[in-house]
Parts: sequence; C-alpha cells; structure tokens
Amino acid sequence: MRGGRRARSKAQGLGPCPVGVRGFESHPPHHTETLYHSKIFKVAWDLRKRGYSEHTLEGYSKKLKILSKLVCLDKPESVNRVLANKKEWKNSFKETVANAYLHYVRYYGLEWKKPKIRRAERLPYVPSTEQVNKLIAHSSRKYAMIYSILRDTGLRPIELHRLTLRKVDLEKGIVYPESAKGGRARALKLKTETLAMLKAYVTEHDFSLDETIFPDTDTISHIFIRTRNRLAKRLCEPQFKKFRLYDLRHYYATMLYHKTKDILLVKEKLGHKQLETTLIYTHLIDFTDSEYTVRTAETVKEASQLIESGFEYITEIDNVKLFRKRK
Repeated sequence: MRGGRRARSKAQGLGPCPVGVRGFESHPPHHTETLYHSKIFKVAWDLRKRGYSEHTLEGYSKKLKILSKLVCLDKPESVNRVLANKKEWKNSFKETVANAYLHYVRYYGLEWKKPKIRRAERLPYVPSTEQVNKLIAHSSRKYAMIYSILRDTGLRPIELHRLTLRKVDLEKGIVYPESAKGGRARALKLKTETLAMLKAYVTEHDFSLDETIFPDTDTISHIFIRTRNRLAKRLCEPQFKKFRLYDLRHYYATMLYHKTKDILLVKEKLGHKQLETTLIYTHLIDFTDSEYTVRTAETVKEASQLIESGFEYITEIDNVKLFRKRK
C-alpha cells in the first residue's frame, strides 16, 4: 500500500495542473520549472556562443521563464494560446516573448510558426528640460549624478550599469561605454557639474578599475519610478508619470539633433546600427522661440558660465552678448 500510494503520488505530481488553476490547461507541473530553467540556460548559452549580448540574453531568458510558468514550453500550440489570450500583455511584449520562444524551438528542433503580432508604432515621449531638471533637483546626490550622466550622454541604463573606472576618463570627463546592442564604440562627454559629482562619488568609494561603479538597472529603475511618482503627487503634475527612465536617452538625442541638425552625429552618439532608428528624432519636438530662456553677458567670465550651463551664444548688441537655452 505504501508503495502504491507513493507511485500514485509521483504520477499525480508529473501530471499537468488542473484546468483553471492558472488559466491554461497545459501549464507544466510546478516542480518541472527547474528543468525548464536548465533548458532555457542551454538556449541562452548557445546564443552567447553565437555572439548575442548579455543584455539580449538576459531579456530572452526572463521572457522564457515567464512563459514556462504558464505553459509547457515543449508544446508550441500552448504557447500560441498564451500569446492570443493574454490580454494584459501589450503587443510589443508579446512580440519579444515570441522572439525568445523562436530561439527555444529552433534549438530543440520543435515545429512552430511564429504568429503575426501587430505592434503599434508610437513616438517616444520626450520630457521637457524643466521636467529633467526637477527630477535631478529632487533626487539624492547619488541619483542626481546618475540621472545627470544619462541626460548628458544618452546612455542606455544597462550601458551605465556596465561602466567601470577603466571606461571613464575623470580628467577629460569622457565615458567610453560598451554598446548594449553591438553598436560602434562611442566617446561621450560629461558636463562640468556632472563630472564634479562623479569625481566626488568615485572618491567616496574604493572601486577597482574593472568593477562596475553603478547599481543594476532594476535598482536604478525602481528608485526612478519612486522619485518620479512622488514628484508627480507633490507638484500636482500627473504628466510627470509619463516620464520613463529610458526617456532621458530620448531627451539627449532630441536635444542633440535640434542643436546640431546632424542626424549622423546623433546616430553615432546613440550607438545605433541603422539610420532609420535615429530618424525618429528629427521630428519629435517642434521648438518655438517662446521655449527659450534668454540671458546676457558683458564679460568673458559671465559668458563662460552661461556656456557651461548649457546656454547657446546667439549674437552681440551694444557690446552685450546674448545667449539662449531651451526651457
């Protein structure tokens, strides 16, 4: 009897979850999730050997693990039902899940035709200079520095996290990031005040040359959302909640293009492979004269301070130099 009960218990454990427990009849047994994690690791390892970036591998692995909690990964028809029925998933997220699963079926020799998922095209949100300044002003010293670096350089958050002291020139104020998506090498300049904050931060910590000096992306994103939501409530500006951490990259690109009108320069600084990806920044914001703050300078010192603060020289009238900066 004891052996029979043990046999029946083992057989029940290997069966699928009851219909409706998680909404999908083909949900795998709970204790097999570890097995799927092992299979997912093998897929990721194969992709790594083929040259995929760590950021891409991490994203694919996360999507496959999410999927493995809902269905049996070895039953492609079940995956199609998830993609069709998960209404709370945006189409953009479904597409990334499908892309990750495509690598899984190819590795294990399964037959599966990727469903067509219509991804809605949308323009990225670009925060105003005022919003960016408010975010930095209401952040801790450490995170004011982090947001300032993202504003000055247009780095992806994962690229910021991967920075080490070896990739930062504290004398010239230049960072040399490793591109997250296999783009070309870049050299990105920090503003004077941002460099000062970074130097103070590095001085306070005993970083080795090859040690990452910034928190991981999840931590940075969590702190950002908390600060942003608190600001939106305190300032009674619900529009602030549209502001995402990645939008600091959109802000950088938009401002750089508006200042230089050089789309190839913007492509280079963002580390894009395709020019088409960069072209979106040519029409995100229609600046008008009313969106400028104007300042004057009568001495070289005053002019230098304005330039360091981001003001642009326009002309000179009656020995007074005129500068402007976008609001």
